[in-house]
Amino acid sequence: MPALGLDAAQYGKAIEDAGFRSVWFPGVNAPQDLEPIEAVLAATSHLIAGTGIASVWTWDPDDLAARADQIATAHPGRFVLGLGNSHAPLVESTGQAYVRPYSKTVEFLDALPPTQAPVVLAALGPRMLRLAQERTLGAHPYFVPPEHTAFARLRLGHDPLLIPEIAIALAPGEQGVANARAYAKFYLGLPNYTSNLKRHGFTEADIADGGSERLITSVTPSGPEASAARIREHLQAGADHVLVQVVGENGRFAPGDLGALASLVPDLLS
Repeated sequence: MPALGLDAAQYGKAIEDAGFRSVWFPGVNAPQDLEPIEAVLAATSHLIAGTGIASVWTWDPDDLAARADQIATAHPGRFVLGLGNSHAPLVESTGQAYVRPYSKTVEFLDALPPTQAPVVLAALGPRMLRLAQERTLGAHPYFVPPEHTAFARLRLGHDPLLIPEIAIALAPGEQGVANARAYAKFYLGLPNYTSNLKRHGFTEADIADGGSERLITSVTPSGPEASAARIREHLQAGADHVLVQVVGENGRFAPGDLGALASLVPDLLS
């Protein structure tokens, strides 16, 4: 949030006041990335905050567990530690080789001390979903269609948490489509996501040239009606909680659309 020019505490309070139950922070790769989370928790009374995600490539397991415990102790029941194995371009930019990411995640979980903070895992494919089921409280998939949520629920079983993310563009018409496409462009260049989309019926042609209309409509819908419908489809497919990211011009996060989002799905809040 600070990188967006937002005061984390104030915006966290606005999220809570609007009736939402959680806020999740991307790119938690270093200790300073936890500071906005602590600020939000201190400024609110019941909002849950999560990491979406803390990368297994950038954290020392002992250090992360200790810091997660500090936050969980200060704010009981309100902090979720989301872990993930990130993506090749991001990991390679740190000078590391992105090899055996599944094994890297297993090794990280093996080394992670027990923590008071519940752990969820960014999981897309069958093996990672099984790992989430066996070793954590559940799964936090990102950039997925509702079909993946149904797939994930089937493999997780009834009890583990399933918390998919969806990006929506609330602007109507062509502007909303353009905003959604601008957001999706980066993710359609990451093999982890494109491989997962192919697993659920999308083709190379769907992924090429910024994504087919079918793909964009399914994964990053635009316009109020389609956006609300897709959120509900994730819930109907087995999601316990849907993380909604509102995007605006050039695909950037649109914090000013918080009120519009709350008005769009009032029955799903609180």
